[in-house]
Amino acid sequence: MSKRSELPPTLARDVTVDLLVVGSGTGMAAALTANELGLSTLVIEKTKYVGGSTARSGGAFWIPANPVLQESHSGDTLDRARTYVRSVVEGSAPAERGTAFLDHGAATVEMLRRTTPMRFFWAKEYSDYHPELPGGSAAGRTCECLPFDASVLGAERPRLRPGVMEAPVPMPTTGADYKWMNLVARVPSKGLPRIVKRVAQGIGGLALRREYMAGGQALAAGLFAGVLDAKIPVWTETSLVSLITDGDAVTGAVVEQNGREVTVTARRGVVLATGGFDHDMDMRHKFQSERLADHESLGAEGNTGDGIRIAQQAGADIGLMDQAWWFPAVAALPGHDPLVMLAERSLPGSFIVDHTGRRFVNESTDYMSFGQRILERERASDPVESMWIVFDQAYRNSYIFAAGLFPRQPLPQSWYDAGIAHQSSDPVALARSAGLPEDAFADTFRRFNEAAAAGVDSDFQRGASAYDRYYGDPTVTPNPNLRPLNRGPFYAVKMTLSDLGTCGGVTADERARVLREDGSVVTGLYAIGNTAANAFGNTYPGAGATIGQGLVYGYIAAHDAAQRTA
Repeated sequence: MSKRSELPPTLARDVTVDLLVVGSGTGMAAALTANELGLSTLVIEKTKYVGGSTARSGGAFWIPANPVLQESHSGDTLDRARTYVRSVVEGSAPAERGTAFLDHGAATVEMLRRTTPMRFFWAKEYSDYHPELPGGSAAGRTCECLPFDASVLGAERPRLRPGVMEAPVPMPTTGADYKWMNLVARVPSKGLPRIVKRVAQGIGGLALRREYMAGGQALAAGLFAGVLDAKIPVWTETSLVSLITDGDAVTGAVVEQNGREVTVTARRGVVLATGGFDHDMDMRHKFQSERLADHESLGAEGNTGDGIRIAQQAGADIGLMDQAWWFPAVAALPGHDPLVMLAERSLPGSFIVDHTGRRFVNESTDYMSFGQRILERERASDPVESMWIVFDQAYRNSYIFAAGLFPRQPLPQSWYDAGIAHQSSDPVALARSAGLPEDAFADTFRRFNEAAAAGVDSDFQRGASAYDRYYGDPTVTPNPNLRPLNRGPFYAVKMTLSDLGTCGGVTADERARVLREDGSVVTGLYAIGNTAANAFGNTYPGAGATIGQGLVYGYIAAHDAAQRTA
């Protein structure tokens, strides 16, 4: 693994450029596009790391009918994608936003293939999140970056933002790999070869002075490599202070680095790609829920809503502020982040209960819908005061848990000491230990086991969707998401509602231009990614939709800026 050492930021100074990009996640796609169009471009980044929440993500992107899908003979078409986006968004965002995203998706991917060293592949069978809706695809539209050699970043390698998960050995694991690695104890014929391949690639790469990485790390590294190759300057540790305006038009920005303020004049515009308000708890409690725990978002720590607030000062409207890319996770230990849960909720031999000891949701549903169900309960004055994932020893013996505990590995003692894990030989005693109503929990346990034995969840339809089944266990029939919890010991692990970032923000149009409340355009100001209100409204169409729209709208914003008169 590459050693991290502090790199001093490039010294900020008064400068004039064509386009200023604020934020170094998917904002780098805007910078690459602008550079290719001949615009002088500058990227500024608030933190000391490049990559934003993209570097902490799974790194997938959802861009329908893109060239990677076409070359893989996925059968996807723009017409089907348009039908799906209309049906899934269902009026919760302007239709023009979804249409522009689809119309420019293929060109965005082509641009990335021209301007970066990345190579992409189709994550076949990673279903859309709502495949049963018109135009939906059970085969999926999600793509990923192949493992990427971060050594090409050279001296700038330490500036790449670290990921959420670190493997004990170099092992560039894609999302498509993880599905089968997670099932290595159940389907070794598919899991073991992937493990061997990725370990060999990781360790063998080090012998060749290569550092292979996958997921969001690969995507962020690939974008950064393109930026470096294009010689686009990146100023880290540089914060946006205010926007400069001339009449109604934005013409630049005042930025601050280590206590010094400088002026960046931007002839063609400013692109806000600063992320959401993931770690501004005042905003989160105001717009979303007072019950959210402090700083349990998995988004980058620099995402504190700066771009949204400063855009408002320039007249921008905001929308969808109650929305986030919700992500249920294992509750955090004191002083630590929540632990990622990828496949855990979908795997058979488990179910989730709230503080009443009852199930309340299809455990296998997509993570945004899961979170929305919790907030719906709160708005109905029936809050989920706590939630627990319950499983048996066979589950613990079969699957990875919390993205780091391998099959048969015991739960950490620190979890028991902190009260986020409980174990018992019978359900009633487990409920007592976790502080759950014993009779209600025992009834839930019995009812779930009966449904699982039949393979049909009549209460919440778990396993009915192709998305549910993607992370299920194909060795379990007739429903890969359901199996009775037959033999102890039994476990209960406390969960929390985390997220991958907020997705409400500045209102933007189909050209990524920031809009005022009256619908007029704030000339010269663009918003993309989680700084902008979600182009898909209150929905998550498929794995990588958040990164997908950030990339595409970065491409759109740069093209619109290039057409403006300097």
